[in-house]
Amino acid sequence: MSDSTGPKIYLLPNLMTAGNLFCGFAATLKILEGALIQASATPGLMEAAEAAAAEKFHIAIWCILASCIFDALDGRLARLGGHESPFGREFDSLADIVSFGVAPALMVYRIVLHEFPNAGWIIASVYLICGALRLARFNCLAADNSAAANKEFRGFPIPAAAGVIASITLFLLWIDEKGREIGQGKWVLPPLMLFLAWMMFSGFKYPSFKAINWRTTRSPLGFIIIVVIGIMTYLYYQWMPAVIFIAYLLYGFLRPFLSRKMKQEIEDEVEDDDDPLESP
Repeated sequence: MSDSTGPKIYLLPNLMTAGNLFCGFAATLKILEGALIQASATPGLMEAAEAAAAEKFHIAIWCILASCIFDALDGRLARLGGHESPFGREFDSLADIVSFGVAPALMVYRIVLHEFPNAGWIIASVYLICGALRLARFNCLAADNSAAANKEFRGFPIPAAAGVIASITLFLLWIDEKGREIGQGKWVLPPLMLFLAWMMFSGFKYPSFKAINWRTTRSPLGFIIIVVIGIMTYLYYQWMPAVIFIAYLLYGFLRPFLSRKMKQEIEDEVEDDDDPLESP
């Protein structure tokens, strides 16, 4: 007799994943609203239209960054309650493709890539396709549930890639025209998007930080550093997120040259860590 019971849907972890998906969809809507405002602007109201569109883009950026926070929380809550499940992993990947694939690709397309009708959509599509393949590959590796895969990611995680794009766009809006439009700095975004698409399938390894939980301890100096970073992020929100995401991106290049002890101190690595995998 076949088992008629469906997959278990644990409340809190999947609520976080739903928050991730909601923020990704909201970001997509705000980008489209900004594009419509720009397209319908008359010559006499162009400045006001650009200001209104920039406000929509700002909201979209913060929605993408909020998705990163929700994505980090769902895995933590699942492990904290021992409620990891195949359903949660698949739901998380579906949310990620919207929040960290579609939304960033659409945002960069609207800001700069639309000026190149043929090449623009190809660049955005390459990022989106690589992100989807990255998620599919991760789910295949997660099915093996190997100890090595639990401790680190192979290739740059797609939430971090979206965080890099969103935070740098926020920084560019801040330094150009008081946040109304992006100047020459916008030409950084297309090659950055292609680079991140490649990094998601690269051989560089990144820590998952899954060993960090409510029982994690730090030295007084380490605790002070974390507090200072938090305060600076609050005070300088225009550029500190970019510093944090870029630092994580560069860490993958520096990591092979660090000693094992230094890596353990940075990553809070636990030798016997057998936590389930979380979002890539």
